[in-house]
Amino acid sequence: MFDYSYKAPKVIAEIGCNHMGEFEIAKDLIRLAKDCNCDVAKFQKRNNKELLTEDQYNAPHPNAWNSYGETYGAHREYLEFNVEQHRELKAFCESIGIEYCTSVWDVTSANEIISLNPGFIKVPSACNNNFAMLKVLRDTYQGEVHISFGMTTQAEEEMVVKFFEETGSAKDRLVIYSCTSGYPVPFKDICLLEINRLYSSFGTRVKEIGFSGHHLGIAMDLPAYTLGARWIERHFTKDRTWKGTDHAASLEVPGMQKLVRDLHHAFEALQFKKDEILEIEMVQRKKLKNQKG
Repeated sequence: MFDYSYKAPKVIAEIGCNHMGEFEIAKDLIRLAKDCNCDVAKFQKRNNKELLTEDQYNAPHPNAWNSYGETYGAHREYLEFNVEQHRELKAFCESIGIEYCTSVWDVTSANEIISLNPGFIKVPSACNNNFAMLKVLRDTYQGEVHISFGMTTQAEEEMVVKFFEETGSAKDRLVIYSCTSGYPVPFKDICLLEINRLYSSFGTRVKEIGFSGHHLGIAMDLPAYTLGARWIERHFTKDRTWKGTDHAASLEVPGMQKLVRDLHHAFEALQFKKDEILEIEMVQRKKLKNQKG
């Protein structure tokens, strides 16, 4: 059962590939995420030749308007930063006081990002069944491993948690996220009560539980936090009309500012009264409460 011991929310601004392959835009998005009071600026790292089959690499992008190359592989390469660029992004994050993180999609990328020693590394829903990569993260990395459970069966979730329990590292290092994989996700498919189910199944077995949202607006993140999501992850962009798949399901600066503000206000409000009659109520009690009888 959830014990109602709320912690301050941690908000991840997932920049991902919304930098459109432009390093200065990536740094600008980090600055903006910091200005929004986000806790983390998150990117992605892929070795595309390892991740994709030859046919997938050489196929056209399924949506030509969103493509940055003549093939899907060329598109992905255009959006990719190398490990030295990620090192620079991490250093820039640290210089302005926001945490750096990256989602890794394959073994090579996992090893490259481990070499940077971030506080945590994220595994996207698409790759949470890559046990060769999970083994690298479990056995050769000391930080937290955060894993999204979008498009994942309950049996597959159990396999992931048990895999980390084999070395006793699930309780101390594993953070799992309720997630629906879609861009954007309609409200009927967000399924917030999956957070309750994750607590019932894994609340005593993992370190924490989060929520990775791909919906429109910010109304659903507050109930997710209230249900116990310690981490709130949202895609982040400067302009939702920019070219690319993720922009439409991303928050711009005003939305992210309001989200962070509202989550922290919710944290302040989610407590029991310290006294039966609060100090702020005393004046009104004396003025309005019927004292007769």
